[in-house]
Amino acid sequence: MKDQRKSEIKVGIMVIVGLIIFIWIFGWAKNFSLKSDEKHLTIKFDDVAGLEVGDNVTINGVRKGYVEDFNVHSEDVLVKVKLDPDVDLREDAVFAVSMLDLMGGKKVDIKPGISKKNLDYNKIQYGVFNADIPFVMSMAGSLNKDLPDIMNDVKKSLQSLNTYLNDERLNKEIRNSVSNLSEITDKLNILISENRTNINRLSNNSVKLTDDAISFLNENRQNMSTALNDINKVIIQADSLLRKINSIVSETTERNNNMGKLLYDEQVFNDLKETLIQAKELTKIINEQLKTGGLKVDADVDIF
Repeated sequence: MKDQRKSEIKVGIMVIVGLIIFIWIFGWAKNFSLKSDEKHLTIKFDDVAGLEVGDNVTINGVRKGYVEDFNVHSEDVLVKVKLDPDVDLREDAVFAVSMLDLMGGKKVDIKPGISKKNLDYNKIQYGVFNADIPFVMSMAGSLNKDLPDIMNDVKKSLQSLNTYLNDERLNKEIRNSVSNLSEITDKLNILISENRTNINRLSNNSVKLTDDAISFLNENRQNMSTALNDINKVIIQADSLLRKINSIVSETTERNNNMGKLLYDEQVFNDLKETLIQAKELTKIINEQLKTGGLKVDADVDIF
């Protein structure tokens, strides 16, 4: 009786342990968790390329969540994911759908980012789709229609190029050009060989001229500096003189000096004009008297 009870207890313990292991394996396979503090995030993709509910969500390649649900729209797909409580994502995190393995599985891969600001899990994030082998193969399959046309165009191009290269006139011109180039090269080599001494002398003279120029500048640096200072002083004095001349001209035009008053005073101008008229008349009278018999002077001078 006692042995039977021990057996029943052992069987019960084994059943409980087996049940716990089963629940744990089932939860792992179906991404089921009893944690209540998991993080939820919604990511928008233009194309998820076969991503399914339950697929892994990885942080830098480490599994840290799973795909919970989809909302399919006309131009995009909203992917809802669950993340482990210890996941720390930043504002510049990057989200992408990529290939899980060579069998074609998919996953959501997240780069957590390095920003100092935490990610706002209530906002919709934007992700991209990384092209994988099936996607590339599908694109290659779409080229089957265009491939014959492309090959036909390549064939025509090669035929045209072959015809162009087989042109005797073109080949003759190319040979002549190559021959002329070779002849020019030979003449240039001969010219350099014959004038090597002159070229070396010219090079040496250039070096010597440069050295002499540097020596001249070093020896006359003080004199050149003094000359530049003198020129600067002359320029300053000339500038001062021009300012004074401008000041005198300005005062003259504004009648602020005697010359300006004399030149721009209308009364003086009128008196001068009247004096010139009288001098003209007097000169006319004197000329007429000289022509008729002499100069006549009728003066009545009272002295005291």
